[in-house]
Order: sequence, then structure tokens, then C-alpha cells
Amino acid sequence: MVSETVQVSCVTNGGTKSNESFKRKHLGSDEHASASRHDSSDAKGDIGTSDRDMAANINEDTQKKVRLPKELTFQDMYNNQDAFDDDDEDDSDWEPVQKHIEILKWFCTNCTMVNLDDVFLCDICGEHKESGILRHGFYASPFSPEVELIQVESEATGSEKEIWSEASASNCSTAVGFDERMLLHSEVEIKSHPHPERPDRLRAIAASLSAAGIFPGKCCPIPAREITLEELQMVHSSEHIEVVELTRQMFSSYFTPDTYANEHSAHAARLAAGLCADLASAIFSGRVRNGFALVRPPGHHAGVTQAMGFCLHNNAAVAALAAQAAGAKKVLIVDWDVHHGNGTQEIFDQNKSVLYISLHRHEGGKFYPGTGSAFEVGTKGAEGYCVNIPWSRGGVGDNDYIFAFQHVVLPIASKFAPDFTIISAGFDAARGDPLGCCDVTPAGYTQMTHMLSTLSGGKLLVVLEGGYNLRSISSSATAVIKVLLGGSCECELENIVPSKAGLLTVLEVLKIQMKYWPNLSSSFEKLQLQRAMYSVEKKHKQVKRRRVFEPPLWWRWGRKQLLFHILTGHFHLK
Repeated sequence: MVSETVQVSCVTNGGTKSNESFKRKHLGSDEHASASRHDSSDAKGDIGTSDRDMAANINEDTQKKVRLPKELTFQDMYNNQDAFDDDDEDDSDWEPVQKHIEILKWFCTNCTMVNLDDVFLCDICGEHKESGILRHGFYASPFSPEVELIQVESEATGSEKEIWSEASASNCSTAVGFDERMLLHSEVEIKSHPHPERPDRLRAIAASLSAAGIFPGKCCPIPAREITLEELQMVHSSEHIEVVELTRQMFSSYFTPDTYANEHSAHAARLAAGLCADLASAIFSGRVRNGFALVRPPGHHAGVTQAMGFCLHNNAAVAALAAQAAGAKKVLIVDWDVHHGNGTQEIFDQNKSVLYISLHRHEGGKFYPGTGSAFEVGTKGAEGYCVNIPWSRGGVGDNDYIFAFQHVVLPIASKFAPDFTIISAGFDAARGDPLGCCDVTPAGYTQMTHMLSTLSGGKLLVVLEGGYNLRSISSSATAVIKVLLGGSCECELENIVPSKAGLLTVLEVLKIQMKYWPNLSSSFEKLQLQRAMYSVEKKHKQVKRRRVFEPPLWWRWGRKQLLFHILTGHFHLK
């Protein structure tokens, strides 16, 4: 048997106990084997045992072995422990290994990837083994241990104070919804790898906002409450709500293999939904200008009847209906999480009063959850009120996203003229995210937020969804909140050049959505010309490659005339 000791650098519930139980699980067979050999040796040393009794015992053991099935499971071995003879010297494979090899590992606090104990920087993201990101946010140095970060924090906080003007809680215009009880939602079962949707996500963002003096400070909090049953029933089926509520009675449970729950999960999910509903009401009523819902578990995969994709209740959908209850007639939801929000799309698929626009990796349905093709446009009279922008590959960056905003998102949203805007803000398309594998930077999120803030009179609610690299999610969320506070955007929008794959995706979406939004026609024609330029440029590159070898001019009139014309591109072989 091999014993593996795992050292977890991030904060997990019961981490030390789990390691001890992990060791006992592997060492238990050795302890039992030793006890069996001890009992067997005592029996052999009993002088009062006759040959007849020994023969009877051997015969009884033999019968027990015959009754065993040919292929034994671990449960069979446990139920028939007496059938195994530990004194058989020839059965060397059954003898437990006496020397235990300890493989020391640690999981990166930032990205959860596993590393060997002899390295101090994560092999994947470069974060230090003793990173202070949970205390200082993304202002903490990724290359130094936590004890060296106090100065970094103070410098960062000072620079932020110079940028942002003083604001008191009395005239606060941006609200943040957060409650520490949402941190109790965590995976109880200790597996070989930490779950990416973990409480540290909120801790890192909160630490960054605190270090920057934003929250607490420039943003005002709102009190948390559990969403009511009546409010939830406007979004989810009664059966779904009951199933989530049942987890209050369970120490650990799973809706899907990757969607966990513990005894606190239902409470956390209701708090998250309640915060989103109250933020939407406060913003639309004018009590605050905008807001950020720093909540978990996330929600955009949760549909009418099912929890999936780490999501229990659909927070963005709850917020949209809360805004409508407060008086909003038309609500826009823009979902820039790297995964398609299949739950949100399902909930509003037949609703013309809610426009859902999603930008996500799709790759022909091969990327989770597989839904969200450009041809999914809404049903039963609501065609055109679902707009999917499905990227065909990973690595999509700022230019492609902003290009799609310029030519698809803003033209459709402006025509729709929403009274209230919600961003399903997953930051797993950010650079460095281990699940999204895309390349959006905080500057890109800043620009997209600034563009959406021009809609619906600035009534904007940002709801946290995914994002699993702590440094990426905390820096991106902080950048978004700075825009909500009135920060300026310094990005140049005139010469945004998309990738070829990005251009083709936008053209595909425009061609489909033109039927429902005629104002897209001019943009489609313009981009068709740009696509033609790509084709001409590609052709020139091919010709240039063919002309790498320039033949001598005199070949043109000699015996190598045919070869000359082939090499110069004047004659092509079929």
C-alpha cells in the first residue's frame, strides 16, 4: 500500500481531518493484517489444541474459501476476512508493504492545480505556495509569501485613493450585495482535487475590494435575506425548490457529479437570490444607481426544473423578475460567462419582455453545456429575443468580445431599449482561468461594462457567475465595480480588429438575427467586405509562399520554360 499525504494550501472545511482519514483508509488493511497474524500465532502456541481440532479448523477454513466468488469485490473481502490465511508464506502478493512512501503535494490557492512539495511556485499559474491572495486580493504579489505583502497592500490602497474621489455611505450610488453565510456552501467530500467553485472565490474578491478601499468604503452594503418561496416559484418549479430544500437535512449530496450541496447550500442559494432581487428593486426604484451582487452559488445553468453546472437557483432570472415587479417593462440580460447560460435561456425562451444575449465558447456543441448555438433564437412568438454569440474556439480575447459588442450586442440592445440591464458576469473567460481557457483582460471587462452602462439610463446590476482563477476573478470584478463607481474607460474603440474566427462568428449571428432586427443589415454588409479582405490577404500569402523560389529569368525561354511558369504562378498544375 502507498500512503499519499496531501497538503492543501487553500482553506477547506475539515482539511486536516480528511487527510488523517485518508491515511487511515490506506493503512487500515495493514493494521488488520497485523492483528490477524498476531491472533494466528497465539492460536498456534496453544498447547491444549489437539490434532483433531486443528484438522477441523483447517477443514472449516477451506470450506469458507470454496464458498467465495471467483471475482471478489472489496465488500466481499470485508465480509469474509476470516477466509484469508495471512500465514501463507507463498502468497507474497498478499503481504502488506511495510514501508510507506509519502508523496507530499500542495494545491495552488489561486488555480487549485496540484504541485509537488519541492516547488514554491505553481507550475500552471505561477502563484506562490504561501500566497496572500485571500487576505490582500490580487494586490498580493504572486511570487512572494504572504509575510512580505503588507507594503504591497498599502501601496495599492494608496494608489486607489488617489484615483477615486471620496464618497460617504450617505450619498452612495453603488450597492454591493454580500453575506459571509454564502461561504458555508462548500463541497464536504474530499476528492483528489479541490472543487473549482469554492468559497475562496468570494474571499479573494472581497479582499481585493477591501484593499482598494472600495468595499467597505465607496460602496454601500444592503442587508441579506432569503428569497421567499413565492418569488422562487416565479422562476423554478415546486419540485426543483423542494429538492434543493431537502439538502438542508443532508451532510453532503450531489445534484449532478459536479454540482454539490451540503447542509448550508440551500440557505446560501436563497441568500444569493434574495440579494439579487433586492438589488434589482433598489436600483430600479432609484435608491441606488447600480449594484454588484457578490454571490454564490452561481445561477445561470439552473433551469426551471434542474440544478446543474455548480448552480442551484437562477439569480439573474430572479433579479429580472424582481425588476419587472418593481415596474420595469423590458429587461436585458447580457451573459458573458464563458459557458452558455442554458438555464436563463430556458426560463425566458418564450418571453418577449426579457432579451437574453450570451457570448460563450461553443465549438459546435462540444464545450459545456453544449447548448447556445446561433440558431437558438427563442420560440413561440419570442424569436429574436434570444441571441447567442457562440465562439468556435478557445483563446478568445478582448478584441473579439468588444467587436461582438459593437456589431451585435449594442445594436440589438439599443433597438430593444431596455428599462433595466443585468450582466451575468462570469469571469471564467478571463486570462488564466483553468476552465475557460480564454484571454479577456480586466481592461476588456471594463470596456464591456462601460458600453452596457449607457443603456437603460444607467440602471445596471452585475451578478457574479463563474470564474475560477482567484487572481483573474478578483482583478476583473474590481475593474467592473470601478466602472459602476463612475471610473473612466481609456480603451480605443475605433480600430478593433477581430480574429478571423471571431469575424466569422459575428457574421453568422448577424445573418441569423437580421430577420428579427433589420437594423443589423448595414453592419452585415460592411463586415462581408471585411471578410472578403481576409480572403484576398490569404490568397496573397499563398501566392507569396509559392514564390519563395525565384527561378532565373532565362528559364523562361529555355528547356525549363514550363517549370518557370509553374514556379512564378503563371501556370497551375491540376
